[in-house]
Amino acid sequence: MKLVLVFLFIVPLALSATAEKDYSSFDSALSPETKSRFAMLDDVRILANGLLQLGHGLKDFVHKTKGQMNDIFQKLYIFDRSFYELSLQTSEIKEEEEQLRQTTARLQINNEEIKNLSQEMNSKIEDLIQNKIQLQEKVWGLEDKVTKLAIIQPSMQETKEISSLKAFVEQQDNHIKQLLKIVEDQHMQLDRQHNQIMELEDKLNHIELQELAENSFTGEQTEPEAIPFPVRNATAVTNKSDGAAPDCTALYNSGMRSSGVYTIKPNSSEAFDVYCEMKFGSSWTVIQNRVDGSLDFNQTWDAYTNGFGDLNEEFWLGLNKTYSITKQGDYILRIELQDWKDNKRYIEYAFSLRGPETDYTLQLSRISGSIPNALPEQTELRFSTADHDVDTINDFNCPENYLGGWWHSECEETNLNGKYVTPRSRGRLDRRKGLYWKPKKGRYYLLRSTKIMIHPTDLKSFD
Repeated sequence: MKLVLVFLFIVPLALSATAEKDYSSFDSALSPETKSRFAMLDDVRILANGLLQLGHGLKDFVHKTKGQMNDIFQKLYIFDRSFYELSLQTSEIKEEEEQLRQTTARLQINNEEIKNLSQEMNSKIEDLIQNKIQLQEKVWGLEDKVTKLAIIQPSMQETKEISSLKAFVEQQDNHIKQLLKIVEDQHMQLDRQHNQIMELEDKLNHIELQELAENSFTGEQTEPEAIPFPVRNATAVTNKSDGAAPDCTALYNSGMRSSGVYTIKPNSSEAFDVYCEMKFGSSWTVIQNRVDGSLDFNQTWDAYTNGFGDLNEEFWLGLNKTYSITKQGDYILRIELQDWKDNKRYIEYAFSLRGPETDYTLQLSRISGSIPNALPEQTELRFSTADHDVDTINDFNCPENYLGGWWHSECEETNLNGKYVTPRSRGRLDRRKGLYWKPKKGRYYLLRSTKIMIHPTDLKSFD
């Protein structure tokens, strides 16, 4: 406003000065009355021109201000609409989060109930096993009586007693088999419930954090259950030979309940020490354990054949020892993985391991797990090291370039015997040499610890 007033004051002055200069030459020729009349007309004309220019300036200013106001209103409308849509999305996310929390709570309650039921069933099974042992002792006594009766003609009463005892023993044996079947079903149900809880926890973490860790297990989808390939009908041997058990499961069945180093002696093999991990109501034989990278796994063929490391820390049991165990019957291969955010996952395979004449060929078929599969299935995989590479692809030595012996197929990037690296390591070449789990259609999972274990597949080995 001040600028407008200054403009109104200055313009007349400037115009009057100009007019005075233009008409100064005529002042001497005009009369005083005529000069006064012309001066008034000039002042009016100058004032009119000034007001006209001021009006045009104000009109342009008003149009410009209206345009700016329209832009501001349009941006405010867009902002209000975006804020409204964001509030709707936030409400939907909160509702989904609440539903997931409720579902998780229900599943946790069901999981606890199933665990309690499983513990009760295990207790009953132990009692039944003790009863079975007592019944077997009675059966052995009956067999002695039957042997004697073969020589001496038994009386009618003794024959009835023998028949009654045999029927009772058969009834108890059938009852124990039914309970074992129930326990197996409960164990499978517990695994499914555990997997569902883990998936729901992953989803909740995703909603709360709104980001995925690059090298974390959270958020992945598990693969569908695979049908295992046919296995042999042999049952894993659990009887002792020369005073030593053939595997860790037999030790558990003999009464051992603490995880640790034990001596076993598989059939047709020398005795050697293994680490037995007692879990899931049985015992697993550990064939590989990595926890902190203190042991170098870039070893020779002989080292991988015979084994290396400390059984109480990091170690590789040895291909020859593992083969001497698995050739006794059918076994499950379980791999447990942990990333650098302490997320834990597992995967189990039905598998077959052949002897040294085939370079310990391995064949896998996924059974279950909580992480996508990263190892080839239904494929014969030969074990190789840097100094014993069975195949080369375009003159590219897998163990030499990826570090560590493993069952390589096409130089895939999953190698649980690879170089131990930390999340600070960078670069594509280092990643391939590292300790990773890499599904074909997934991202890298940088691992902090791994454990590979085996266990007989046949539940009869628990008797």
